[in-house]
Amino acid sequence: MKNFVSFRQKRLLNLGIKCFRQNIYCMKQFYSSKGVNASNPNRAKVTINTIQKLYKSKEPITVLTAHDYPTGLFVEKAGIEICLVGDSLGMVALGYQNTSPITMEEMLHHCRAVTRGAKSSFLVGDMPFGSYETSPTNALKNAIRFVKEGNMEGVKLEGGSEMLETIQKITRIGIPVMGHIGLTPQRQSSLGGYKLQGNTADKAKKLIEDAKSLQEAGCFAIVLEAIPEPIATCVTKILRIPTIGIGAGAGTNGQVLVQQDMLGIFDRFMPRFCKHYAKLDKIVTDAIKTYREEVKTGVFPAKEHSYPMEKEEYEKFIQFINENETSSLDK
Repeated sequence: MKNFVSFRQKRLLNLGIKCFRQNIYCMKQFYSSKGVNASNPNRAKVTINTIQKLYKSKEPITVLTAHDYPTGLFVEKAGIEICLVGDSLGMVALGYQNTSPITMEEMLHHCRAVTRGAKSSFLVGDMPFGSYETSPTNALKNAIRFVKEGNMEGVKLEGGSEMLETIQKITRIGIPVMGHIGLTPQRQSSLGGYKLQGNTADKAKKLIEDAKSLQEAGCFAIVLEAIPEPIATCVTKILRIPTIGIGAGAGTNGQVLVQQDMLGIFDRFMPRFCKHYAKLDKIVTDAIKTYREEVKTGVFPAKEHSYPMEKEEYEKFIQFINENETSSLDK
């Protein structure tokens, strides 16, 4: 702070202006940037052990996505246990038509931003399409990048028993993995779109087999997406690890939603399984329209939005300007 005021003071002194004095008044009036403390002092850091304790005590686990600093901060302030930096950000934050185009570099960029806001939640990064399917070795390299470069504490990947070797390779070195079965958005083209899964006896059996495989591979939790409630409840009862539902009914051990969906921000569609806890699209749009109108009509900024200057110092400034202009004309 002192360096800032000193620098500004010297600059103004060179112009013959002595209005920036190093006192509390000037600091409050002219230096408006403040540091941000995003930590939640009322909550201990959520860890794998915390999640296991919640599961054993049968307390529902809350999971919510975040894609940048503000959304990470919302997760933090609300006390959500698991913050998922989901590849859904490709659609809700970057405007892609689906999740497939998002890259590792984009995911890591957003992961780092989220961690600046979400300090106490357990942080899970969603491995994007193409980052883990080619080989277990390549998947491990990218999982390590999520931890080292993205500051994540775990990763999530989609797929069933075919992902067994990949998950084992990642968990073997100590990186927690969250599985994801049912509707797997990265494979939506092969599934015929974003449709209900496990809705026949044979498909339900396959889901149970996949869930067991993921558990044995070492997953600490499994997301069950767009699955009939009775099937999701059955899978949950069979497993010894938490299930996190999204469109899977109330019988799972926890729930996850995409933040932009539940806040009513995403403009394209709302899945049946999502609930609008707010409708911010209209609120935000109306606020921006009001801002535009107030600027056009001169209502904003008002006096209370502007910084004052002592009358004596302002008169000195005007005198300096007038003298300067006179000198220029003389030349």
